[in-house]
Amino acid sequence: MGLFDSVLPGIIAVLVLLALIASSAIKVVQEYERGVIFRLGRLQGAKGPGLFFIIPIFDRMVKVDLRVVTLDIPAQEAITRDNVTVRVNAVAYFRVVNPNDAIVQVEDFQRATWQISQTSLRSVLGQSDLDELLIHRDEINQKLQKIIDEATEPWGIKVSIVEVKDVELPDTMKRAMARQAEAEREKRAKIIHAEGEFDAAQRLQDAASVIAQVPAAIQLRYLQTLTEIAVEKNSTIIFPVPIEFVSAFQAWLQKPEVATPE
Repeated sequence: MGLFDSVLPGIIAVLVLLALIASSAIKVVQEYERGVIFRLGRLQGAKGPGLFFIIPIFDRMVKVDLRVVTLDIPAQEAITRDNVTVRVNAVAYFRVVNPNDAIVQVEDFQRATWQISQTSLRSVLGQSDLDELLIHRDEINQKLQKIIDEATEPWGIKVSIVEVKDVELPDTMKRAMARQAEAEREKRAKIIHAEGEFDAAQRLQDAASVIAQVPAAIQLRYLQTLTEIAVEKNSTIIFPVPIEFVSAFQAWLQKPEVATPE
């Protein structure tokens, strides 16, 4: 009995150790994860999802999340191709498509992607004009996505979307753009006014042509004018007189007087 009591603690310790080793051999990986296995330092490959076993002590597993990661790119200050200083921030969406490369080829794939996104953003800003950045933002986004995706492909990363969020301009540039916009609005207003006057003049010319071709039209216009004057009830009424009446009156005044015999 004394011998059993002396070896019992050792047996318990061995059983606990075996239980710990057995539990470390059981691995569970979620649907959105993969387990990259290393055996004595050598890559064995990725496993999962589900339940599987590894060899304790000899094997080591690193979990990799395959879900899309949102990466905020902090504001970067750069000088555009037309020498305008801007501050631009962006957001990128990426995911791991090759867990083995994401662990073996780079120490920290998330930080590496974050760093390459910042440098790529500054590079693209330096190659673009301010107008391209403000107007053709979709093209800038596509260019950024292509550059970052190609740079991170050896790491097993797929960059799906890159979006420029905010573009900050210097105050002097904001005021200059406001003045330019105001001048553009005034220009459009003057063009519209000039087009309206041109249309009115064209209509008057067309009306004059019609009246010249149809003599009765001037008489109708004369009667219409009298009707409008009567409706207005003005204290002073001006009667327009046809030019034929005036011409006849002038001819009568200019007729030479005939001397009467005494």
